[in-house]
Amino acid sequence: MTLAESAGGASAPAAVSGAPRIAAGIVASRVLGLVREAVIAGVAGVGALTDVLAVAFRAPNVLQNLLGDQALSASFIPTYSRLLAEGRRREAGALAGAIFGLLLSAMAALSLLGVLLAPQIVRLLVAGFAADADAVAAGTEAIDRLELATTAVRICFPMVAAITLSAWCLGVLNSHRRFLLPYLAPCFWNASVIATILFVAMRTTNGGSDRVETLTLAVCWGGLGGGLLQFAVQLPLVLRVTEGLRLSLSLRAKGVRTTLANLGPAIAGRGVGQLGAYVDLFLASFLVKGALAALTWGQRLYLLPISLFAVSVAAAELTELSRLRGDAPERARAASERAQRSLAAMSFLVAPTLVGYVLLGFGIVGAIYRRGEFDLADNGLVFLVLGAYSLGLLASSASRLLQSVFFALGDTRSPARIAAMRLVLAAGLGTVLMIQLDRFPLGEVLPWLRAAAPEGAQALRLGAVGLALGSAVGAWLELGLLLGRLKRRDVAVRAPWRSWLLHLALGAACVAPWAATQTLVPGPPWIAGVVPVVGFAVTYLGAANVLKVPEALALRRWFVETRRRPST
Repeated sequence: MTLAESAGGASAPAAVSGAPRIAAGIVASRVLGLVREAVIAGVAGVGALTDVLAVAFRAPNVLQNLLGDQALSASFIPTYSRLLAEGRRREAGALAGAIFGLLLSAMAALSLLGVLLAPQIVRLLVAGFAADADAVAAGTEAIDRLELATTAVRICFPMVAAITLSAWCLGVLNSHRRFLLPYLAPCFWNASVIATILFVAMRTTNGGSDRVETLTLAVCWGGLGGGLLQFAVQLPLVLRVTEGLRLSLSLRAKGVRTTLANLGPAIAGRGVGQLGAYVDLFLASFLVKGALAALTWGQRLYLLPISLFAVSVAAAELTELSRLRGDAPERARAASERAQRSLAAMSFLVAPTLVGYVLLGFGIVGAIYRRGEFDLADNGLVFLVLGAYSLGLLASSASRLLQSVFFALGDTRSPARIAAMRLVLAAGLGTVLMIQLDRFPLGEVLPWLRAAAPEGAQALRLGAVGLALGSAVGAWLELGLLLGRLKRRDVAVRAPWRSWLLHLALGAACVAPWAATQTLVPGPPWIAGVVPVVGFAVTYLGAANVLKVPEALALRRWFVETRRRPST
């Protein structure tokens, strides 16, 4: 594809095959993740169970976000990939083994600490839940979310430790250009959660608070088993490709000190970014019951295109950018060319997703979640949260790629500082907007819901939408600062305004007939939601190919090239 062609030479084929395989793995895991969310929504709706699960998964997730995925990739992949490119496989194996030993030790200690401090962690993150005990005693509420969340968090800390170890597998396999398996591995986690909650739900006949507690803990135990599976399925391939792998706790192995030196700023960057999510969690705990769940579900859909179209490209490009040869100006020039083409390529798929979320989002949310306890009012609130988040979709996607450019150039500090600035703006603005919008019931913004779901439309309020809007504004600030910092480093990357405008305009033209007719599609919510989305996607891709949009033609070549290559 054009994003790889810009680099030329031997690295192009790897980049061509890498990003589609990453995207394929992410598609599979995200689709199964949506199935998981749909199952939970059908069982629980927007209420106490889903509020508790949002805390249970988010609280220990700090370990995965700080020590796994992006932070470990930013510090480990560039060093490890360079050793492989230089033919120093034995030293690369020693580096991988030392990093795994150190990571395993850290995760064991931190997960134990999390289990012991779970009550304090939950009280800190969701202070608003503390009022539940009095409400239960008074008979106005049936479930003490604070107590239940504490038990759930104790189960989830070891789960996240196992998932974080799988990030080490991802870093090793990506460096060896084995992209598919590490991004398919989360499917095992999702499958374990789905199987467990369905098994328990079918065998739980009691109702009320007892059923909520049983199902909540079932999801957490299923997640723990799935986390272990996610790590285990990658291990055989890791052992096969790392011929010189030697487990140790050594700080003397080649590249260990460099990796750890880069890991600190990367952790700081991820920590600042995750702090924003925990600030939203804290603030949403003071809103009406269900606001936290709505924020979480809207965010999951918002992150889907970022994972598919931004993370996939950024992950493949990080490996290739880390292998660039030459002096600093030559590497900066090559990185700039690759980044510019990749931004345009991502825009072709992210821009129509933004249009689709805004104009077809109600049907999309309904198709995935609306069944069982998840009613029409819940559908409306999650749709508004999704629409607010989506306003920052283009900026967030571009920022993921630009962060990979910084990481490949050995700079993990600049993204950390910029993430801190984003946090301050997003948290401050989000708090103001949350307070202002929380005065409005859902029925005042979507008045037709007052007749269709009068009780829910008046009970749910729009505070969560304000938090999502603050996040969207923060995303644009982050993008502007990343572009400015790259320019000062002589990496001349520009925002792809021309591509954004072209793809947004084409998307708006193609979605118009489907948006106008989506309410006429007969059948249950999932059919009414899926038909317009499929129709829009086919129309957009068809029109782009007829008009010979460069990114559409490149995507077709990309797909053809991928089919010719063996799976990795």
